[in-house]
Amino acid sequence: MTDAPPPFAELYCRSNYTFLVGASEPEELVERAAAKLYTAIALTDECSVSGVVRAHLAARECGIHFIVGSEILLTTAGGHPHARIVFLAQDRRGYGNLSEAITLARRRAEKSR
Repeated sequence: MTDAPPPFAELYCRSNYTFLVGASEPEELVERAAAKLYTAIALTDECSVSGVVRAHLAARECGIHFIVGSEILLTTAGGHPHARIVFLAQDRRGYGNLSEAITLARRRAEKSR
């Protein structure tokens, strides 16, 4: 029997790149996950991949697996919130698809004045 904790990956984590929600820098989240002996962590900021480069570099230094993700809010045709979906990229192609979906969502979103 071993004292090592079972593998664990945090798959829903928002940084301070999700304004007014997340409080920690991407690097801080990764470093804390590594300190807690997590196997992996996904950064899933709202409709953004802005912090993933910083998180990826920190994950490489800490020796923890990093997953790129994003949370996207779906709305009805009338603009009412419908569902929140977290997307996780499995590879480079998935990252490209995720980036394209974020761009499309931001282009279609109502602009604030």
